[in-house]
Amino acid sequence: MPNCQSLVRPYATLTRTITTIRRDLAPIGSRSVRAITSESNSAMAASSVRVAAAQMTSINDLASNFATCSRLANEAASAGAKLICFPENFAFVGAKDGDSLSVAEPLDGPIMQQYCSLARETGIWLSLGGFQEKGPDDEHLCNTHVVIDDAGKIKSTYRKIHLFDVDIPGERSYKESSFTEAGKDVVAVDSPVGRLGLTVCYDLRFPELYQQLRFQHEAQVLLVPATFTVVTGKAHWETLLCARAIETQCYVIASAQTGKHNAKRESYGDTLIIDPWGTIVGRLPDQLSTGITVADIDFSFLDSVRTKMPISKHRKPNDFWKSASL
Repeated sequence: MPNCQSLVRPYATLTRTITTIRRDLAPIGSRSVRAITSESNSAMAASSVRVAAAQMTSINDLASNFATCSRLANEAASAGAKLICFPENFAFVGAKDGDSLSVAEPLDGPIMQQYCSLARETGIWLSLGGFQEKGPDDEHLCNTHVVIDDAGKIKSTYRKIHLFDVDIPGERSYKESSFTEAGKDVVAVDSPVGRLGLTVCYDLRFPELYQQLRFQHEAQVLLVPATFTVVTGKAHWETLLCARAIETQCYVIASAQTGKHNAKRESYGDTLIIDPWGTIVGRLPDQLSTGITVADIDFSFLDSVRTKMPISKHRKPNDFWKSASL
């Protein structure tokens, strides 16, 4: 086995590349902190595209939430973003049990059609993670991540696979499965900002889904719209997101609900954009504020990370682990 020094030397070039790209990305941050320049470094601009991640506090008012999403989508478009990602439950957060079921609609219903119109009017793609889609019966909905293109057409949908049935220490118990039908399909879709891997919130704790998205579905950008609790957010949010980015060598866009939705529910916030090296390249200065952060998806950097550390070639196939002795 090579010693540590011999392992470090081949990656000196990669380290220098990352440092250079970090400098290029330095101006790209939260809209509320620094201005977005209209021109990027010319070498980077040829292989990069801008994205935005939203942070908001949804309530039990569909019109109010849409007004917030509309304002943030227009802000993202003005910043040159080709995609804006909204958090889970962007359209509605109920104040009491049963509220979400009461507003659940099919994807061709008026709520989603309003967001299709928003995408068309702003001219950017929308990632709408955690829409209350009408389920197979009156007692269940689907927690559905919807991607809409800039023409206002639904390009892809993913129904949340891992449901949040958890007792949070010092908080409350959640049982998402009591009113939600779990999804069964792994979903990736091509877009102007790369190949997107779709997930929702609690999926983040199950790395095998992200391994599937990267190595079986060739994702370049992983989307993690979420409504993390305050307790779990403080403990695990950033750590889990950075881990998913590093182990898959993908960009991760994690749009978060934040603050108090009602007397019973509060979310952690801290919307993040993370690059394939695990570096945070987009973050709002206030994890409780409503706003967007923007960053550039740099495909040359992504390719560089994957080429210099080729984990896709080194990883073992599933059959290897089935036959390996423990």
